[in-house]
Amino acid sequence: MTETDRPEIGSTVDASGVQTNYLEAGTGAPVVLIHGSGPGVTAYANWRLVMPALAGRFRVLAPDMAGFGFSERPEKADYGLDLWTEQVVGFLDALSIDRAHVVGNSFGGAIALRLAAQHGDRVGKLVLMGSMGVDFPITEGLERVWGYEPSFENMRGVLDVFAHDRALVPDELAEVRYRASMQPGFQESFAAMFPAPRQRWVEAMRTPDEQIRALPHKTLIVHGREDKVIPVDNSLELMRLVDNGDLHVFAHCGHWVQIERSADFNRLVGDFLADDAA
Repeated sequence: MTETDRPEIGSTVDASGVQTNYLEAGTGAPVVLIHGSGPGVTAYANWRLVMPALAGRFRVLAPDMAGFGFSERPEKADYGLDLWTEQVVGFLDALSIDRAHVVGNSFGGAIALRLAAQHGDRVGKLVLMGSMGVDFPITEGLERVWGYEPSFENMRGVLDVFAHDRALVPDELAEVRYRASMQPGFQESFAAMFPAPRQRWVEAMRTPDEQIRALPHKTLIVHGREDKVIPVDNSLELMRLVDNGDLHVFAHCGHWVQIERSADFNRLVGDFLADDAA
């Protein structure tokens, strides 16, 4: 198999000095999808059910963030919000996009918040799904995700905390994600990002409350009620902080709203982004 046969590998641009792999589909207003921070994650793994649905209405762009997927793993990189936020700005610049709607999942939500706070003119509407970005005591689920050590059994355990319905994460998926996490460089960069003690990385991913309160952007906040990785209270807090923020909580749903409730998520987000009055 060649790299061109792999759906997770798309085009590459230099985004603020980071060679960035990204996927693209559709035409129209640009929408940037920012993935989460699970082991072996790629933009494709995170957004494979979302991109085809939104591509009928928007130009959808999904980059692999620095240190993840098939983007560059810069030597001695200082992984953190500053690096990832500037990568998104550079990504928009490289594609000559002045302004885009931004959808952030979990860790990606923290990046989206920081982007909106520091480069508000580059962001249209904002969608935050199971988002970090505010203070919370680290959950057992997030400890398991960030503390992942490569093995099939450990990946099985990670996937079990992501999805509310275990049927959505069969052993076959665990095997695929385990193999993905073992690709050259993947685990090395992942292990360097969130070493113990990990509460400090929760705090490092936050945007100050006063900056969140100042955001003028129309914002859709989405969460799964049974999320074991990022507590639903995060989204309740974001709803209180974001002046133009609406909250939608999905029942019988864990951290993978875009997979567990994909049709509902795609319809909700698509309508929100398309509605001029939203």
